[in-house]
Amino acid sequence: MEQFCIITNSDKKANHDMVQHIMEYMGKCGKKCIILENKMSASAGIRHFTDVSQIPDGTECAIVLGGDGTMIQAAIDLVHKELPVIGVNTGNLGFLTEVERNNVDAALERLFNNDFTIENRIMLKEILHFKQPDSRSSCYALNDIVVSKRGGARLITIKVYLNNELADIYRADGIIISTPTGSTGYNLSAGGPVLVPHLKAIIVTPVCPHALNKRSLIVDASDRITLEIGQTKDTGADLAVVAADGRNVGELSTGDRLVIEVPHAVTQIIKLSGIGFYERMREKLNQA
Repeated sequence: MEQFCIITNSDKKANHDMVQHIMEYMGKCGKKCIILENKMSASAGIRHFTDVSQIPDGTECAIVLGGDGTMIQAAIDLVHKELPVIGVNTGNLGFLTEVERNNVDAALERLFNNDFTIENRIMLKEILHFKQPDSRSSCYALNDIVVSKRGGARLITIKVYLNNELADIYRADGIIISTPTGSTGYNLSAGGPVLVPHLKAIIVTPVCPHALNKRSLIVDASDRITLEIGQTKDTGADLAVVAADGRNVGELSTGDRLVIEVPHAVTQIIKLSGIGFYERMREKLNQA
């Protein structure tokens, strides 16, 4: 690899210092690199943090400095660029980030020598309620799309359809539609199963369901999922809010539908270490 971009919030001193180090190291090695600030903007109500139009043609890799949240933000913004991403952990958990700060130079050398593999991670896309003419305004997620109750403490009713067939009805605080990448996040906290990252599947997990027999569903990634907001009580509509990878993107009420599918676009994550998924999971998730 010869040409790179760095995505970072350089207001944080740790990120600023690391950017300077990487830029100097690349300069000594004759590589090209630009810096993209990780600052919020909005397009038709969908928030973005990187202006990908500033990425020059010929860029071969995006280096993301931060934690898992910054990695997820970058993945969403880069969804149409087909650009491999590698994370340098300057945050806390760093489940998605591949490189720790003290290993940056060795990691750069491996990138320069094309000594790496790429994992393709499936994403989610909402294609009905939040669809916009501008593709930047479409609702994508690398981890999960969550529908949760809004307003008072009452439950909401959510009907789940798979390929237009009613699969189940949940009365719960909400529902999580998760990718394998997101299975170790909110889905896991809500009692859902963990899936290996390369699996082509989606998890449907209720949040605090009001029934003993309501558990997660694992469905094929080719299935189209429709969520319909029902009505729990005879009077008053159910009110819900939708979040994509933790970003609130809109509100729903009784009768509204979301249609979620796995798009052709994927997130390409660069892997350098020989650490397997289960070892990383034991290392990162046993810290609490």
